[in-house]
Amino acid sequence: MCHLPGLVVFDLDYTLWPFWVDTHVDPPFQRGRAGSVLDARGRPVRLYPEVPAVLERLQGLGVPMAAASRTGETHGATQLLELFGVRRFLRRVEIYPGGKSAHFHRLQQDTGVPFAQMLFFDDEERNVRDISKLGVTCILVPDGMTQALLTWGLEAFARS
Repeated sequence: MCHLPGLVVFDLDYTLWPFWVDTHVDPPFQRGRAGSVLDARGRPVRLYPEVPAVLERLQGLGVPMAAASRTGETHGATQLLELFGVRRFLRRVEIYPGGKSAHFHRLQQDTGVPFAQMLFFDDEERNVRDISKLGVTCILVPDGMTQALLTWGLEAFARS
């Protein structure tokens, strides 16, 4: 793969994990026995199964990564990124309510990576539509992040 993105950005809810952090689970979160992550009621919460391999693959390719989420549950989302071991892969994290374009303008400002050099994965069509208008290559995530979706996204980026 010759032409790689300058930054790959992931949404969180229903992209890296199969729930809305502000409604479907109860923060604060903690590490349980055997390394599991539990919500305040002791219910296990998980990433989508292929997420760790996706992050490791991008890291191996030397591609910087970031997260952008519109959740109001900023503390819980940040806590999950740490507990799941995802935070160490991310150069930037933008988690606050509002339009996704605000996240991308901040990412562009903080990283110096132009929109045309970014690749974005999100489960919501409106976010994909809004962010693609900035010139970012956007991939809709129908059922959680997978290796196949990453390959498809990298190929789409290379063609753009």
